[in-house]
Amino acid sequence: MRTGLLLLTVPLAVAVASAADLRLGIVGTDTSHVIAFTEMLNDPQSPGHVPGARVVAAYKGGNPDIESSRTRVDKYAEQLKTRWNIEFVDDIPTLCSKVDAVLLESVDGISHLSQARQIFAAGKPVFIDKPLAATLEDAREIARLAKEAGVPWFSASSLRFSELATAMKLPDTTGVATWGPGPLEPHHHLSLAWYAIHPIEVLYTLMGTGCEEVTMTSTPDADEVTGRWRGGRIGTVRALRPYSTYGVIVFRPKDIVQSDPKLKEGYDGLVKEIIRFFQTRVPPVPPEETLEMFAFMDAAERSKAAGGAPAQLR
Repeated sequence: MRTGLLLLTVPLAVAVASAADLRLGIVGTDTSHVIAFTEMLNDPQSPGHVPGARVVAAYKGGNPDIESSRTRVDKYAEQLKTRWNIEFVDDIPTLCSKVDAVLLESVDGISHLSQARQIFAAGKPVFIDKPLAATLEDAREIARLAKEAGVPWFSASSLRFSELATAMKLPDTTGVATWGPGPLEPHHHLSLAWYAIHPIEVLYTLMGTGCEEVTMTSTPDADEVTGRWRGGRIGTVRALRPYSTYGVIVFRPKDIVQSDPKLKEGYDGLVKEIIRFFQTRVPPVPPEETLEMFAFMDAAERSKAAGGAPAQLR
């Protein structure tokens, strides 16, 4: 009798937990994030499993002008279908009718404004993967539309919640230098937004908002961006091409601390924050900070165009 009771209660507990899971929809299957996130959410046996939500539907999307979208969108869509039995739909409104919240995963920021507009119209909370947009104007319009519709959202690089950033949050920080990959995408007006958004996000995680002026020096091999914060603090980002590791140096009044190369850079922290956000509807990154990062990149582009002259954030 006791054995039979166990057999009945264990499936019941699993069923109740599954029924409580949020239903998530994916927009854009042209990034490896859709595979990694779905495995973490849908596979309880995954080492990085995050409970509380499951991906149930997807809209393929894709941008034929972007090589990394054009060459991957079908491949990742097929993996979602065959491995995870994800339902695919023909448009974003249909997707939104089937889910509680949305992961906007399209690899390019160019597509995000038009796609986010439809998600906001459906009233669904949304995580917008990096880069939020391809221009400062699009980023601001996304924020405006979300506020107008009363829909919560946030955007972030996974590095913001990784050990690389969290372990380097130190008291009395007077300045920060970060570095990471900086490959370019010719269709993105803000060149830094395509990939250098990662080390820029780490910079803002450690420095916070308040940058007033930016200078940018660019060569074929790298971009060096220096920001001057209120109060005299200085933050720099070095975006290296084609690719590099990530790293951080934190300056303090009495010492200088460099990040350990062994610090993890995975998706675990980000996915946990996404699910917490969908449950609470409270974004872990304020929209104002995300928009300042785009103003930072916009000022960098204007500085570069002016031969490295300082440019104010606008």
